[in-house]
Amino acid sequence: MKNRFTTLAVAVLTLCASTALHAQSPKVDYPQPTAAMQAIIDKDIRRKFGDAPEDAGPLAKDLSPAITKKDIDKVLRKVADWQLRRTMEYTDQIWTASVTYAGFMDASKATGDPKYRDAMLKLAKGFDWTLRAGQYPNADDISIGQMYLDLYLQEPSPEKIAVLKKYLDVLIDLDTLRPNDPRLPWWWCDALFMAPPVWLKMAQATGEQRYADYVHEQWKKTYDLLYDKEEHLFARDTAYEDPNKREPNGKKIFWSRGEGWVMAGLAKVLDLTPKNDPNRQFYVQQLQEMSAKLASIQDENGEWHAGLLDPQAWPLAETSGAAMFIHGMAYGVNNGYLDEKTYRPVIEKAWTALVKNHIYADGRLGGIQQTGAEPAHYRPSSSYNYGVGGFMQAAAELKKMAIK
Repeated sequence: MKNRFTTLAVAVLTLCASTALHAQSPKVDYPQPTAAMQAIIDKDIRRKFGDAPEDAGPLAKDLSPAITKKDIDKVLRKVADWQLRRTMEYTDQIWTASVTYAGFMDASKATGDPKYRDAMLKLAKGFDWTLRAGQYPNADDISIGQMYLDLYLQEPSPEKIAVLKKYLDVLIDLDTLRPNDPRLPWWWCDALFMAPPVWLKMAQATGEQRYADYVHEQWKKTYDLLYDKEEHLFARDTAYEDPNKREPNGKKIFWSRGEGWVMAGLAKVLDLTPKNDPNRQFYVQQLQEMSAKLASIQDENGEWHAGLLDPQAWPLAETSGAAMFIHGMAYGVNNGYLDEKTYRPVIEKAWTALVKNHIYADGRLGGIQQTGAEPAHYRPSSSYNYGVGGFMQAAAELKKMAIK
């Protein structure tokens, strides 16, 4: 009898241990990063963009993916609070951080909680409202201007945008990235998120239309350079238009986060462009075409992969792109540019996947690919500040759908 009870006790303990392990980070089979990919991961971690622990702990069990104000607010706060602690430890003016700052500004507005906005004001003052760039800052370099302009538009004060305006006034007269560099100012698709909101908000702040005109001129040049009118997606840059550069399955390389930058950028440009502006339809058409394409390649779990047209080669879901797809589609539905019956299910599936599969108990958002220009491998726990910034902006737009 004693042996029977001992055997039963061991079995119970084994089951409990197995259950506890199962409650930790989900067991997922995935390819390991190559040496070159790992070098980028290590560099990103050294630069305090984020991290990728082997075990990030259990997934969150206290969140609902329901599209309600209360539930979205809870998700947004949980992720934002986790990121805010990390952000305030390591401040920087680099683009990876500035995307996060823009996310906190949106989180503050969406939740009504001033602590996120107050933290950004503290950072901006610490940076003395400056950029990290040299004489000719690129789109990444000026992206911190989104935060400066948001703070200015809430409480105007000249010093908040003086340095930024000085740089924009230099750039506006250039036809290329910089003197003696023939590339377009926005030669890579990421730039369509980083720069346009800065220029359009400067137009709002100053009342000068020339800043908005610059956006429409440059976006059209980048569109002509990078937009694939067959696939309805953007090449990350001209290197990916090379017919010899292909996914393992032979299809063109379209990168999740690259398309995400454009989708969220379209939402921002449309939000900042007057309703009667003749340029609007140009952006609406791109939003509609890209949304239709992305909806058609969403997987059965509601997710997308780092290489959009070859999910088998990149089996892990990629969340930074997914969040920005939600941002763009939610904006389209909220403003009547996308059919709600068609796209709400796409958005709901994507949001459910993010909330259920990628947010950890402490608030970490995982599944974010490290920096780069093309698909790569990473751990399920990978979390980087720019991906969280995009997620916060998406949640803020999604909350408007709940209000709608």
